[in-house]
Amino acid sequence: MASKASIPKGTRDFSPLEVSKRHYITSTIQKHFKDFGFQPIETPSFENSDTLMGKYGDEGDRLIFKILNSGDFLKKVDSGVYDEKDSLKLSSSISEKALKYDLTVPFARYVVQHQNEIDFPFKRYQVQNVYRADRPQKGRFREFTQCDADVIGSDSLWQEVEFIQLYDVVFSSLKLEGVCIKMNNRKILSGLAEVIGESDRLIDFTVALDKLDKIGEEGVKKEMLEKGISQSAIENIKPIFNFEGDFGSKIELLKSLLSNSEVGQKGIEELEFIQKVLQELPLQTATLDLDVTLARGLNYYTGAIFEIAAPEAVKMGSIGGGGRYDDLTGIFGLKNMSGVGISFGLDRIYLVLEELGLFPQEIKETTKVLFINFGEDEALYALKAVSKLRASSISAELYPDPAKMKKQMTYADRRNIPYVVLAGGSEMQSEVYNLKTMKTGEQESYSIENLINKLSNS
Repeated sequence: MASKASIPKGTRDFSPLEVSKRHYITSTIQKHFKDFGFQPIETPSFENSDTLMGKYGDEGDRLIFKILNSGDFLKKVDSGVYDEKDSLKLSSSISEKALKYDLTVPFARYVVQHQNEIDFPFKRYQVQNVYRADRPQKGRFREFTQCDADVIGSDSLWQEVEFIQLYDVVFSSLKLEGVCIKMNNRKILSGLAEVIGESDRLIDFTVALDKLDKIGEEGVKKEMLEKGISQSAIENIKPIFNFEGDFGSKIELLKSLLSNSEVGQKGIEELEFIQKVLQELPLQTATLDLDVTLARGLNYYTGAIFEIAAPEAVKMGSIGGGGRYDDLTGIFGLKNMSGVGISFGLDRIYLVLEELGLFPQEIKETTKVLFINFGEDEALYALKAVSKLRASSISAELYPDPAKMKKQMTYADRRNIPYVVLAGGSEMQSEVYNLKTMKTGEQESYSIENLINKLSNS
């Protein structure tokens, strides 16, 4: 019996049009990565298990796809491991490799392994697939593409400025106007926890605060109380629940709230520097907003934190994010290597562009001109022209079979091919090609030179 055609849950097939649209986004992002001086690298789709395990916390470890050792992988497992029923011990015995969970930890491994070949600060970008054994749902997949850029080996705040500019220029190029670049700083969050006397509950404090837009002020207060944060502490940070105004006015409010926190004041200084520079270098279409509730992976970031919100007309979660980290490579023994990085959410950007109708019309055109096949001699005549068109960077193809005209024209129409060429005996004798514009139905005969010129300029 033939097996049922299917794919694993959480994965997708992409049609030619979908691939073209995705390529439009990634090629735009990659162009600007290169313009900003980032260099491309690639890392394997799988890593040694000990490279990945323990780097993402218990939840992350659970979502890592493990690869069974080849051959009789159970043969070398000690029988005592079975009796213990310890899944962690068993998996480590039968799986030495795993699919990569993200691009960041493999990047850290790459930097440490190739540190003697790298010129620091090292600016790299990657556009590759990653894998997570997550529960599939809308907008969440087990295989998806990440578009990352990082600078490692510098603690300069000019890097943060450039990443804000990079976000702005990419979304401007995609004609996605009205994007909001939300920004915060880990030092601000640490300062807030310090001034209310809850530094030892920093994680609980910020995890709850990060949910303000989802569960509201009362929901956040309730969660903080449940985590052991005192009522008086919550009252002391009440102003940030209604944190409004422009970037500058929010900084002034923070100055009063964090006047007694050295780390908080340091965070304010960093934000002020970035704001001052961007006043001299205005953004094109994006806006910059200070969001003191933004936490985004608190254990990971040590300075600036970014999250990108789609235009308000579209109901969509974050379409990008990133931040500053002080010791990414320390997990592999290379200490004191500060870095900062950002990521673009390809799948969500795709959905936003689709909803707003921002994909260029020409993406639908996979072939510019189709030559109708009238028979063996006519096909040879057509194929000579096809070769010359391709040499002039014009996408062209010959219909493979001498099928009925209606079938060939329907094929061109369904493929969104804008032109067809009809060349029979009379055209061959006159050494011309009859070009039909599909949209209008107009037809005109051209020599091969004029045909190339016409299609090159249309």
